[in-house]
Amino acid sequence: MKKSNEVYCVSDRLVIRKFDLQDVHAFYQYRANPDVSRFQSWENYTLQDAEAFIRKQIVHSPNQHGTWFQYAIALTESDQVIGDCAIHTRADEPQIVELGFTLAPEFQGKGYMNEAICALMDYVFGALNKHKLIAFADVRNTKSIQVLERLGMRREGHLLENYKSKGIWIDEYQYAMLRSEWLNKHGVIHAMNN
Repeated sequence: MKKSNEVYCVSDRLVIRKFDLQDVHAFYQYRANPDVSRFQSWENYTLQDAEAFIRKQIVHSPNQHGTWFQYAIALTESDQVIGDCAIHTRADEPQIVELGFTLAPEFQGKGYMNEAICALMDYVFGALNKHKLIAFADVRNTKSIQVLERLGMRREGHLLENYKSKGIWIDEYQYAMLRSEWLNKHGVIHAMNN
C-alpha cells in the first residue's frame, strides 16, 4: 500500500496524516456502522458519501479559520486507516480549536484513540501553537468521555439540550485543556513541523 506523504504527527503505532483516495473503503466501513454513527450527526452513510468527503479533505488544509480538518488515523506498519480525528479552527478565535474523533469498532479498547489524540495534541499545541483545545461529548457516549478524561481534559460544563440530532435534543459535556496544562503534564512537545 502506498504511504501518504502528508504526515502531521506520529506515535508508536500510528500515523496521523491527510486522507487519500485509497482510504475510501476503510473510512466507509466504520462510518456506515450504526454503532459508530450512534452519537454522530450522520446516519445511512454511503460509499458515495465517503468518497465525496475524502475528495473534499484531499484539497483542504489544516488550520484554516472557520473550518474543520479531518486527519486520518492509520497504523504505522500497514498505513491502514482505522479512524479519524478532526480539528475545528474557530473563525472568531483561531487560537481555540475543537476536537472530534471516530474509531472503527474492531480497534476500540486497545489504546489507539488515546495514542492518536496525544500525538494530535502535541501537534496542536506545538506545530500549530494553539492556546486551548475543547471537545464536546454526548453525555450518553461513555467511550468518548473516557478518552477525554484519560487525556486529562477538564470537564468545564454540562450543556442541557445543546443541539438536536436525529430528532432528539442532546445533552453534552464540554471538555478543555490549555496549552500550559498540556506542557505541565507532558513536558516537551514532540510534534512534527510541516
